[in-house]
Amino acid sequence: MAGARAAAAASAGSSASSGTPQPQEPGLGELLEEFSRTQYRAKDCSGTGGSKVERIEKRCLELFGRDYCYSVIQNVNGDICGHYPQHIVFLEYESSEKEKDTFQSTVQVSKLQDLVNRSKTARCRGRFVCPVILFKGKKAWEKPNQKTPENHLTLKMRFLSQHICRSATLAGWGELYGRTGYNYIFSGGADDAWADAEDVTEEDCALRSSDTHLFDKVRGYDIKLLRYLSVKYICDLMVENKKVKFGMNVTSSEKVDKAQRYADFTLLSIPYPGCEFFKEYKDRDYMAEGLIFNWKQDYVDAPLSIPDFLTCSLNIDWSQYQSWDLVQQTQNYLKLLLSIINSDARVCFSPGPPVPRSCVDDSGLLVHCISGWDRTPLFISLLRLSLWADGLIHASLKPAEILYLTVAYDWFLFGHMLVDRLSKGEEIFFFCFNFLKHIISEEFSALKIQRRKSLPARDAGFTVEDICMLRRKDRGSTTSLGSDFSLVMESSPGAAGSFTYETVELVPAGAQTQAAWLTALSERETRLQEVRSAFLAAYSSTVGLRAAAPSPSGAIGLLEQFVRGVGLRGTSSSTL
Repeated sequence: MAGARAAAAASAGSSASSGTPQPQEPGLGELLEEFSRTQYRAKDCSGTGGSKVERIEKRCLELFGRDYCYSVIQNVNGDICGHYPQHIVFLEYESSEKEKDTFQSTVQVSKLQDLVNRSKTARCRGRFVCPVILFKGKKAWEKPNQKTPENHLTLKMRFLSQHICRSATLAGWGELYGRTGYNYIFSGGADDAWADAEDVTEEDCALRSSDTHLFDKVRGYDIKLLRYLSVKYICDLMVENKKVKFGMNVTSSEKVDKAQRYADFTLLSIPYPGCEFFKEYKDRDYMAEGLIFNWKQDYVDAPLSIPDFLTCSLNIDWSQYQSWDLVQQTQNYLKLLLSIINSDARVCFSPGPPVPRSCVDDSGLLVHCISGWDRTPLFISLLRLSLWADGLIHASLKPAEILYLTVAYDWFLFGHMLVDRLSKGEEIFFFCFNFLKHIISEEFSALKIQRRKSLPARDAGFTVEDICMLRRKDRGSTTSLGSDFSLVMESSPGAAGSFTYETVELVPAGAQTQAAWLTALSERETRLQEVRSAFLAAYSSTVGLRAAAPSPSGAIGLLEQFVRGVGLRGTSSSTL
């Protein structure tokens, strides 16, 4: 355990050891204070607490507006969903400040709002499919199928959009009929809490003549919304096929829909432990290495299932997923999600011939767990931060700003129950940002994924990936011309003896684009480390202290455990 604590301390952000605190986004402390005080509910946005939430939402809209033109789905007082933002952002395309004055929406907001209202009952707690990240929202010109009456061929502007969406899983029969009493009984605050349930299965429902078309109708609207958002892939994080509570099926999922309504989508079952598993993470001094989920529990019945064409390029032995610890499992799932969004991005957004409409209209990703407010924001947040660190989304935001945006929008405003999770020690929220230290390398870079698939084959010499994968001792001298390759480097503030990618020239094949690519990877690491350091500093001064002490007798010990676990203080053998 001493080694684990020392490792956590050594890998913490540099701000604690250097004495130079990371700059905090204005309002980040207030955001975390509010987040750790109460769960967000759209209908409660009034009074003093409401004014704080309004400031948080306003700040989110401002940060989104820096790089995107967007429309807003109104959810005032939670009319659509009680734990979604009051102003749900629908990102349309990337845009500079100069272009915002000429913004023309490509979305019929009234139609979208109506579709959302009709489809929301298909999903647990009414948490409908909601777009939250726009990847490669670029402008393009499209040739129409027919010429104008004047026999002139005109061009029409389109916006190539690949939405990354979130939601809850599919609702079961009981919830569709609004048994609100069951919502109160079963809402214990965990990720497996349900809106409603009744001792009637989906199959029993079909036997009732008046209910025969219930699921066809409700899930039909859900499918229309998915298609409207151009979703192609659905990634299900549940460890169950259907959630069972007291012997009753209280939710369902696309992968077990008996009518095969979702057969036109690419379904992935990637089971990931629920929030209760993260109590073990905290109990182990916030060390995820070596922490393995127990897959033999009775309720775990959803196997990992991924189409072969999505896994062939990842070099991962997926058959071993039950032996992975929490770090490796999260890393591999993130690699999979990044590979999925890049598989379509390479086709849809690369320069060249006209873009096929079928490609543009069918490339989005949906990620969901059960309620969609624990495991779902974990991966949505990691995706947002990883793509931002590569400079592919939110390009103008600084580390403190993207941290504020993802905490506020992806976690707080989408209803994560931080108060409840802290009271139970289920620190999945903290795990998300502390985990950034495990995804700083180039193997998680979307730039590398795109480049690896687009580079032509070479007869000889090193590729950029070859160089990055070589160990330092295998590379030879970075300055000697007698080595396999030579790097001309500027001085770097990196640790002594560490290899940096601040490359000026690459010999041989020192293409300027390769040097720029290596520099981007260096910036990725720096950006993610800055975000993690800023989070640890803010968390330790607000949420960390509040969650530390259930009783006076245990206050000092638990606080010390938190401080050491997040790496804000070193350890010594005399204190263990």
